[in-house]
Amino acid sequence: MYKLFLTSTLILSIAFSGTLTGTVNFEGKTKKRKPIPMDSDPVCGSSHKDSKALSESFVVDKDKNLKNVLVWLDNVKYSGDVTKTPAVIDQVGCVYTPHVQGVMKGQEVLIKNSDATLHNIHSMAKVNNQFNFAMPKVVKEKKTSFDKLEDPFYIKCDVHPWMKTWISVFDHPYFATTDDNGNYTIENIPAGEYNVIAWHEMDAKFEGFKQSGTVTVSADGKSELSFTMKKGPKHKKKK
Repeated sequence: MYKLFLTSTLILSIAFSGTLTGTVNFEGKTKKRKPIPMDSDPVCGSSHKDSKALSESFVVDKDKNLKNVLVWLDNVKYSGDVTKTPAVIDQVGCVYTPHVQGVMKGQEVLIKNSDATLHNIHSMAKVNNQFNFAMPKVVKEKKTSFDKLEDPFYIKCDVHPWMKTWISVFDHPYFATTDDNGNYTIENIPAGEYNVIAWHEMDAKFEGFKQSGTVTVSADGKSELSFTMKKGPKHKKKK
């Protein structure tokens, strides 16, 4: 009976939920993506013989739609379970993938080393406990998790200084990262009005790369909210 109640509750919850979609566009001049110099490690360099690895820190398509923007619902109440599907951080061709992602508090994070070389996983979290461990080529997987909510922070590789991935920790599953064409989709959102945040890693340096907006999500329907980002002045250093 209890299992039947949970199943019925889940079905009812999904039935009265909606989907939020949108696009993040960049306004202003753009530059070509810079190739990443990897010659210091022969394994890294040989991983990109056909085409050079390019920086993921600022990627737009032909219409200036911005990739790697993390979008999430702000101050939303969620009483469901933590997803059992692990979030994955892989090291492929001496590049972290994905470049940006959200995870839930307590969700398992699977860190993989798909390269035949040594990597070093160094978390630069400010709220969660930092970690710093090596992954030699014979160590292919390690697991971790984050037990506190935290705004976006990065994980780096001290062996290969160009390697960086960004993570934010939430107490709900309502977040997504924009794709190659700047699009995002967040599903199964309970009907209601929400404040939505869109964040890009350039926010660490410049104003204009963190935007917010409000949207009403209708039950069993689709809602849309898009954002436009532009490079503003540098953030003032806190005294």
